[in-house]
Amino acid sequence: MPRLYAEILRSWPLILEPGLTMTLKVSNLTVHHGAICAINQISLEVPTGKLAAIIGSNGAGKTTLLRTLSGLNKPTTGEITWMGESTTGVKAEKLVRKGISHVSEGKSVVPELTVRENLMLGAIWRRDNKEAKQSLDEVTSIFPRLGERIEQRSDTLSGGERQMLAIGRALMSKPQLLLLDEPSLGLAPLVVEQIIDSVNQLCRSTGLTVLLVEQNANTALGVADHGVLLALGKVVADRPAAETRTCNARRLYP
Repeated sequence: MPRLYAEILRSWPLILEPGLTMTLKVSNLTVHHGAICAINQISLEVPTGKLAAIIGSNGAGKTTLLRTLSGLNKPTTGEITWMGESTTGVKAEKLVRKGISHVSEGKSVVPELTVRENLMLGAIWRRDNKEAKQSLDEVTSIFPRLGERIEQRSDTLSGGERQMLAIGRALMSKPQLLLLDEPSLGLAPLVVEQIIDSVNQLCRSTGLTVLLVEQNANTALGVADHGVLLALGKVVADRPAAETRTCNARRLYP
């Protein structure tokens, strides 16, 4: 294990209690946008400390799924449980306190704030300033570019740096479940590789559970433990990523 991640592991609050199953479960989830059914009876399960990739074309329901898991969208029917507790319909701010962080697509940061100020927004609910400072050090160790630009305004950063900042801000809350929506969107392949590799190493070394939404199937399945293919709001394939990588995604559609 790299030294950096070994150090972070010692401070990450992922201590499993005996008999506690920290698993994300989605059962028969349906979500509507007005009259449109965006997600139709989706069921899936993500074990603790694993990285699951949700792949599919535009309009497949990937973003809607993440927004519903993070409390930004309200489901029509179905059940979501995390760590054995129902989170169905729970508001987003409460889910952050329960250890669920969501990085939306589009490198969402506050442009007029500095890198430091953006990162500290991710720890705004934490009462211990010492712990928040420790998290800041950890995030800038994972993404050294952020440390180099800590006092720069966020609107002066490159696209890749803004994506690192968005992910880093989510990590400031010490999540146990990280929801990543299209982190590769609009970025150069080398930058994508750096970001995905950092998230993958963090998942492996700390037990962080990651749900990664991607259109780029090769990128997602290259690091994932499990692959779920969505089409028109339905699960059409759900299998280990090692098996999914051997197939062309197009062949998985019925």
